[in-house]
Amino acid sequence: MSGSFTVVCMYDYHSISLSSFEMLALNVLLLSLIMLALYKGESRLDSDSPWAMLSLLAVFGISGRILLDPLPNIQPVTMLVLVVGIYFGGWRAIALAGVIAWTSNAIALGHGPWTLFQALGWGAVGLLGASLSGFLREGDRLMVGRLAFVSAASAFLFDWTVSLSILLDASTSMIIPYLINGLAFDLYHAAGNVAFVAWMAAPLGDMILRHSEIPASEAVSEVAPN
Repeated sequence: MSGSFTVVCMYDYHSISLSSFEMLALNVLLLSLIMLALYKGESRLDSDSPWAMLSLLAVFGISGRILLDPLPNIQPVTMLVLVVGIYFGGWRAIALAGVIAWTSNAIALGHGPWTLFQALGWGAVGLLGASLSGFLREGDRLMVGRLAFVSAASAFLFDWTVSLSILLDASTSMIIPYLINGLAFDLYHAAGNVAFVAWMAAPLGDMILRHSEIPASEAVSEVAPN
């Protein structure tokens, strides 16, 4: 075209760099949006569809673990499987733990033998929630104060279970020093669990309750011998 120019300006918006704090703030915002979408989408599920509810919770757990990976040992999965154990029982909590551990590791965080120990650790937390369901839940109401205490203890249960993975490549004499060196991260995990309980345990409990088939008194019967 004679006498005219076409100027095309290309801007690479994906080259914007964020500080560590800005990236963390963005990830927390994304996790909050996922939680809001979960809360809104749950109302459209059939009341008798616990597996559909568990699928939504798995998406939330996987997303939360990946998005909050920059934080030292702080993620919502421990609180999530604990609450699922309370309402859905031990077996479903174990299934959720395995799905979250394997999927998040396979797609983003790194998959290896430690994944099995993470699944076992979170599965143990789910069993703990199921066994204490009568203590942590009164009728339809989740006892948030008690749950906060148990969630803090669950951090150590999970972390120490995962720490056993070093036995694949080290002697048993390394266990105690390894646990001591990781104590600060255990405390971060415990503090994070308490924060997640305060932030989202009650609404999560309400959502799960609407799709739960297992009364509180029977939550542990799936895994406990008669």
